[in-house]
Amino acid sequence: MIYLVGTFIALFLAVIILTKKGRTTADLILGIWMVVVSMHVFSYYSYLTQLIYRYPAFLGINFPLPFLHGPLLYLYTLALTRPEQFRSKKWLLHGAIPFFIIALYSPFWMLSGTQKIEVFKREGAGYEFTLLVSNALLTISGVFYVVATNYLLQKHRKRILNQFSYQEKINLNWLRFLFYAMGLIWFFIIFLKNDPLIFSASSVFVVLIGYYGIKQVGIFTNTSPTLPNATPPFQLAAEEPEEIEVHRKKYAKSGLNEDRAQDLHQRLEELMHDEKLFTEPELTLTDLANRLEIHPNYLSQVINEVAGVNFYDYINHHRVEEFKRQIFLPHNQRFTLLAIAYDCGFNSKSAFNRYFKKMTGFSPSDYVKQHRAVGASL
Repeated sequence: MIYLVGTFIALFLAVIILTKKGRTTADLILGIWMVVVSMHVFSYYSYLTQLIYRYPAFLGINFPLPFLHGPLLYLYTLALTRPEQFRSKKWLLHGAIPFFIIALYSPFWMLSGTQKIEVFKREGAGYEFTLLVSNALLTISGVFYVVATNYLLQKHRKRILNQFSYQEKINLNWLRFLFYAMGLIWFFIIFLKNDPLIFSASSVFVVLIGYYGIKQVGIFTNTSPTLPNATPPFQLAAEEPEEIEVHRKKYAKSGLNEDRAQDLHQRLEELMHDEKLFTEPELTLTDLANRLEIHPNYLSQVINEVAGVNFYDYINHHRVEEFKRQIFLPHNQRFTLLAIAYDCGFNSKSAFNRYFKKMTGFSPSDYVKQHRAVGASL
């Protein structure tokens, strides 16, 4: 029963995604993926119930399907994080293994229905080498795409930290859910090789996609979260330096020499001190660059190489310092810690608590108690 539920929910989600207005490349890929999942789960159900033997012409039609999940997850992630990559045709290379599998099994598909049934009853006798190659490629494909998708997510997170002073709307928790769920299923495939467990997990996976996906703005609805001074959600304006380290060659390549970088850093610090732009909850790198009348790439380079941190840490460091200053002012004693934190630019309690503890080693309340106790003892 669970396999039928997974099949029909996957088809239902595919119809919703593929027929919605304003469909994006990511939507198209996700819709196709749901169709593939539906076919894959139903094919297992048909083998389990021996329904497939009534239609032997369809025997083996599922062989390429396991090789599509990894590429589709990767391409869906790519479409959300780097949509400009689809301007070229390089993404078509991700169909190489599935097409190879189709060619590999083509002799089997040319058999008559009776011959196909006989091969299945003999558990693939005569196709041992084909099965060996197929299983090896499935393991390689699974591992490769789990690693490659994780790399995309990690790289995107770095870009976010160099572009935005907040993460709540753009951290792609939806994608992380898909990644971890698929990683778990691939673990079952590679190490446990337990078909009932694999397809039961796949059916649950589809149900969860329906539950979380409908809640996810911009995937199953026609509205998308908007970001200040940004184009589609999750599309970032500029590449970040790959690592935070002071390196003179980088200055030379960008046309920004060290003296100029120091001057820009000084102007940035003065702007932070005089106008306290960090108190704007949704401040972005582009916003700040516009105020300084410089290119965002230059500003990103200055923050990374002169300040030695990314944009997210730079702005939130100023917010924490401002909070530490504001919290002990007499006229602020009537306000809660969270109210003061919001005034300093934080836009959520969890983000404030997390970053404050990261920077000071204390929760905000413990920090205040400790410093008030020290003050009272003096």
